[in-house]
Amino acid sequence: MKGELSCPRCGAAPQPPGPWSSRWTCHQHGPVYPVTPMLVPSAPLIRQISQRSAVPLWLPWPLMHGWVVGALAHAGDDVSGVRATAVAISGPNPFGGAADLVVVAEEQGVGLGAGFAGLDAVDPGEVVRSEPHARVELNGRRVPLWCVDGDPKHAVYAGQSGGHWLWMILYPQTAGALLLEDLGLEDLRDLGREVEMLPYGTPPPWLRPGYDH
Repeated sequence: MKGELSCPRCGAAPQPPGPWSSRWTCHQHGPVYPVTPMLVPSAPLIRQISQRSAVPLWLPWPLMHGWVVGALAHAGDDVSGVRATAVAISGPNPFGGAADLVVVAEEQGVGLGAGFAGLDAVDPGEVVRSEPHARVELNGRRVPLWCVDGDPKHAVYAGQSGGHWLWMILYPQTAGALLLEDLGLEDLRDLGREVEMLPYGTPPPWLRPGYDH
């Protein structure tokens, strides 16, 4: 991503707060919590975000063999703190080649997950239309997820946990097979010294809000 704040939904540069608004404002989407420039992940960066975050930083745990933490992103501002987080990991696709998985936790109305998923809406909407398509384990609970129609190059799942949206965005679409396995998620804020031993990589090139479809 560019070295500037961006709209979580479209990637455009928002206007800073001023005399007429106390919020950052996107010319297309109105008041937003801007996304900070994406940085190469590290243990100090995780701790820095964790101290300001009102939402979890979910990571599949234990981390699958051959996978690395490739990117961290978050949306918020100096007054409200961090209102959305995204943790991206990269590794082998069950169907061959490489794959990426982005796990987003956000408050309603932020739009970071929708931006990564290629949705026009800010939230996944009424996703509960049938039996869940997948489940993940969070703190000993099985949390249901439903497929969300987005960019066809991705497999997108969404649900809710603790009053927050939970998104799992997989690239390419065939990587959605990973959710057929029993995945558990752990909050990076709770891992302690284990974050120093995580394998770190580089961000997937497509990973930015408003990417070209």
